[in-house]
Amino acid sequence: MSKFDNRKVMPRYSVIAIVMTLAAVAVIGKTIYTMTAGKAYWMEVAASQKKDSVTVKPTRGNILSCDGQLMASSLPEFKVYMDFNALKNAGNDTAFIDSINYISKGLNDIFPEKPAAYFKQHLMEGYHKESKHWAIWNKRIDYNTFKEIQSLPIFHLKKYQSGFHYDEFNARRRPFGSLAQRTVGDMFGAKDTARCGLELSYDSILRGTNGIIHRRKVRNKFLDITDTPPIDGADIVTTIDVSMQDLAERALIDELNEINGNVGVAIVMEVATGDVKAIVNMDKCSDGKYREVKNHAVSDLLEPGSVFKTASIMTVLDNGLVDTMYTVQTGGGVWNMYGRDMKDHNWTRGGYGTLTLPWTLKYSSNVGVSRIIDLHYHKNPEKFVQGIYDLGLATDLHIPIVGYSPAKIRMPHKNRRGQYDNWSATALPWMSIGYETQIPPISTLAFYNAIANGGKMMRPRFVKQIVKNGEVIYDNPPQVIKERIAKESTIKDIIRILTEVVSEGLGRKAGSDKFQVAGKTGTAQMSKGALGYKSGNINYLLSFAGFFPADNPRYSCIVCIQKTGLPASGGGMSGVVFHHIAEGIMAQNLKLSVTDARDSSSILIPSVKTGNLLATDYVLTALGFNVTNGWSGAYPFGNPVWGTTTRKSGKSLTFQKEEAFKDNLVPNVHGMGARDAVYLMEKRGIRVSLTGRGRVIEQSIAPGDRIKKGMKCTLVLG
Repeated sequence: MSKFDNRKVMPRYSVIAIVMTLAAVAVIGKTIYTMTAGKAYWMEVAASQKKDSVTVKPTRGNILSCDGQLMASSLPEFKVYMDFNALKNAGNDTAFIDSINYISKGLNDIFPEKPAAYFKQHLMEGYHKESKHWAIWNKRIDYNTFKEIQSLPIFHLKKYQSGFHYDEFNARRRPFGSLAQRTVGDMFGAKDTARCGLELSYDSILRGTNGIIHRRKVRNKFLDITDTPPIDGADIVTTIDVSMQDLAERALIDELNEINGNVGVAIVMEVATGDVKAIVNMDKCSDGKYREVKNHAVSDLLEPGSVFKTASIMTVLDNGLVDTMYTVQTGGGVWNMYGRDMKDHNWTRGGYGTLTLPWTLKYSSNVGVSRIIDLHYHKNPEKFVQGIYDLGLATDLHIPIVGYSPAKIRMPHKNRRGQYDNWSATALPWMSIGYETQIPPISTLAFYNAIANGGKMMRPRFVKQIVKNGEVIYDNPPQVIKERIAKESTIKDIIRILTEVVSEGLGRKAGSDKFQVAGKTGTAQMSKGALGYKSGNINYLLSFAGFFPADNPRYSCIVCIQKTGLPASGGGMSGVVFHHIAEGIMAQNLKLSVTDARDSSSILIPSVKTGNLLATDYVLTALGFNVTNGWSGAYPFGNPVWGTTTRKSGKSLTFQKEEAFKDNLVPNVHGMGARDAVYLMEKRGIRVSLTGRGRVIEQSIAPGDRIKKGMKCTLVLG
């Protein structure tokens, strides 16, 4: 190459070098500018693209029954929205318009209460308004419904492409509805704030610990970076037995409706452990329905009335001042006590005359009990009240429910001159029959439970364990408050007397012809504060407290009913509720062999329907029916469903064989139990709601109908 050519090439490289140098200088200059003069602006932009210390709430722990059934649980709920600005910016608005009919029809299938035309008009209104937060449905929805909506056209795209977005809520749900509502407790709406009951008492355990994340925008997407992960709350296992709770609630409400009661309380306790198996609190609301509004069982400080007489008689027996052969004069049913008449309930019929000590309780004689106590303690009332304290009635039980109030039983006090400054001559007689004291039902029951337990007083237990991830992290064993509330002889005497109260006295309606019941009735006028006891209509507190079976006590129970006006009878009203609860519980706990049902003379051949027939096979085999041709059909739950033929004494028994259900048709679940019916329905994508108890007697969608997406079926059990 010539010198001329070299001179021509070299200037080109010089120009490129100069340009690159200038570019580098410009970049460096821009960087210096950004780091100095433009720093404040870009720091503000960066701050808008990140979010630090975002709280992440943990999942709240569950509240479980004694056998592990869910009584309160946290479930996700959603509200769904559309951002039509994001939809248009992504260029998918045309696709949305093209799909609006499909979307509307899909929403109509999910929410059949609104027609497709409504959804089309509603969504197009939001589209024309270019709303960024347009509610697709105005109510919260569950997770399954949310996923159905999310699968619709356009909605299935990413948030920035579709505009579909949502708010998630951690909702608290009680699978058993209002059962033991005031004891289990409530939450304040959508807020994760406990309101009452065990939800509030164990809030710190159930709540868990919040986590912390920070957010950064990377490549037009927000990323959540975890700093501290949330720690989910632990579960608490209660002592509540769902079946006993349901039984007690139904028995109490039936009687409240019958007598037009104002308030009703029923508590069932396991004698050996003090476990509260059922606790019902019912208030009559303005619409005439009974609901749980207040936990009266642990908070009501009321004069207990005649159920207190048991403690009075125990005190005088335990002090050795009388025995069961002691007699007392009650006259004609009216006895003047220091200027004030004490009356028996039958005073208009001439009273009871002379009574032995046991019969003062059997007949619930006010005169008899108050005279016995006054004759032996009038000059030393402190000794009587101390005896009541020794029985545990004034003990603070430390109930773990907000609102609990311990009993208030006044101890006589003397001033410097040796005169009583908080006591009167009539205080002792009226205290002995259940007035002049304030005792919540739970304390009265703990006392009767101690009698049933041979004198050992147990602390009422509501929570047995705290569980985390299937492991017990805290075990709350039964706690003994007092090893012995009275002498062994006193306990034996009072159990015999309380048994006779039911078998021979005023507590007959609380008894059962299947097992022995022991207990005491109570009918007390309720004070109206400054207005006293005789202002307008009289309010009564009707009670029955006792235990069963009396010869080997397993459960204690108290029923308290508040009502206005006569008739009013603790034995005839509260005693009836006690009777139904006791017989129901004993029936639930009855274990019989199916062979007891065998009848060799019977010619009836049982009909067997579709369902879980392993249990059926067991029962039929025990009754003498033998499967000869084996099982056929599908195996839900891992159990055979259809049998073919069995024989008994040479006779053939053909199972009622249902037609095989096609997956796209509604099955026939008539006659099935709830578990089998729900399984067959939900297996085919049909959502089920249940009403009633027993077997299916009606289904809202006819068998054989073609299954549609989002279909709901109501099953009536009876």
